[in-house]
Amino acid sequence: MKQISSAQNPFIKALLLLQEKAKVRKQTGTFLIEGKREIELALKGNYQLETILFLPNLLSFTEQKYFENLNCQMIEISPEVYQKLAYRDSTEGILAVAKTKNLALSQLLLSKNPLLLIAEAPEKPGNIGALLRTADAAHLDAVIIANPKSDLYNPNIIRSSVGGLFTNQVATGTTSEIIAFLQKNNIAFYSATLQNAVSYHTQNFTTPTAIVVGTEATGLSAAWRDAATQNIIIPMQGEIDSMNVSVAAAILIFEAKRQRGF
Repeated sequence: MKQISSAQNPFIKALLLLQEKAKVRKQTGTFLIEGKREIELALKGNYQLETILFLPNLLSFTEQKYFENLNCQMIEISPEVYQKLAYRDSTEGILAVAKTKNLALSQLLLSKNPLLLIAEAPEKPGNIGALLRTADAAHLDAVIIANPKSDLYNPNIIRSSVGGLFTNQVATGTTSEIIAFLQKNNIAFYSATLQNAVSYHTQNFTTPTAIVVGTEATGLSAAWRDAATQNIIIPMQGEIDSMNVSVAAAILIFEAKRQRGF
């Protein structure tokens, strides 16, 4: 079994670039996963692992054999190397190099009565991670990111989603592509916005539905407001006219789930 003890090893340097640069992740079609639970969820989500890097004293013999049976390259690393690569404070002693997925709309497999979450141009990894966690909790058909500004394989998104990136179907596309996709598949979509909107609980979300949210700073673009089946609003009684996008999405999604009897 291969062993790497120096953080100056060329392979380790390449992994650091993979962690830091979206361009490198795109070029190589790979990304880093940290933590046992996240790796297990990636495997359940049919992600293909290329390499496992681990601290031998923190990975049991049974676990080592399990990963070896997946035909992964296994590399023992030193604490120095692990500390260089690890993104979190907690120490689980394992990282994996995995292949990215094709996130095209055409790859989505939807149920007969889908419920989708669409987020337009979210930037903050924490918000994206929270949206993915909400989608997982509601067992949505898919999360679609319109006009993405962040690479979804950014380690901050993986960390903040607690593996939700792997448990959801995820796709990306332009606003026009996604609207065309929804119309082609006869999916009604409801845009959360302040303009020309009615209270969200007055709408019927029991048929094929997409909930669309924008950023707290700029909201949704005109294309989403103009093409929506209906613009919807969450009535608020305070002085502030907006709430965190993940909180708003959760309110809307779980109203749809309530209507559907779940």
